[in-house]
Amino acid sequence: MLFPIIEKTWEEYRCLQIMWSFQDDIRRNLKTVIAQLTTEELDIKLFNKCIGDIFFNMLAIKFREERILFPFIVETITEKQLETMNREGFELGYPYIQPVLTESKKLESGIDGNLINLGTGSVSIEQIKLIFNHLPVDITFVDENNKVCFFSTPPKRIFPRTTAIIGRDVSNCHPPESVHVVEQIVESFKTGEKDQADFWIKMRGEYILIQYFAVRDEQKNFRGVIEVSQEISAIKALEGEKRLLDW
Repeated sequence: MLFPIIEKTWEEYRCLQIMWSFQDDIRRNLKTVIAQLTTEELDIKLFNKCIGDIFFNMLAIKFREERILFPFIVETITEKQLETMNREGFELGYPYIQPVLTESKKLESGIDGNLINLGTGSVSIEQIKLIFNHLPVDITFVDENNKVCFFSTPPKRIFPRTTAIIGRDVSNCHPPESVHVVEQIVESFKTGEKDQADFWIKMRGEYILIQYFAVRDEQKNFRGVIEVSQEISAIKALEGEKRLLDW
């Protein structure tokens, strides 16, 4: 939350990267300490080194925050920016306290020229289309009146769509054998009984995950259904971890 605002405000901001490096070292050493505490044979030399590194790195961050970072923030960052960061902090959560946000403030949204402000950023209509069409999933949106309003067009759609379905009742877009399942899902979403339904099938040598999500507004009113389909063979085959770029 803090870094983007500081990068826009301060000419010299790269000292924050040092603090970020300290934090990564702390996280890494904490994992090592926890692993040592759960092993049968404690490596006391490694344990003591990690504990010492954690202490001094935390002390380094604390000193820089209290003596340099926070005082400079108060002098250079506006009250409105600080308030925004504070509210975003509630969404991310705090490590040691659970404060209650008593007053809610709506995210600003609207249209400014050719940009659409979505509350968390502004993008053009062209960019919105590009985003939808580059996601590795098929997306179809049905509104609260059961009418098909939109579908994405990625390079490879799992279930073909044409613009002829726009405005059609979603029940008419499914074969008679399965339409009752769709109607049951939509009805359970409308009543608030359910928020998600998942299916997975094998088709043409691919493994397909099909998910339905209830769409609700800030007042929890039902506003429609999103259908998301994805080929997950590669995801299902993942094992272990991959942390390095291999190309």
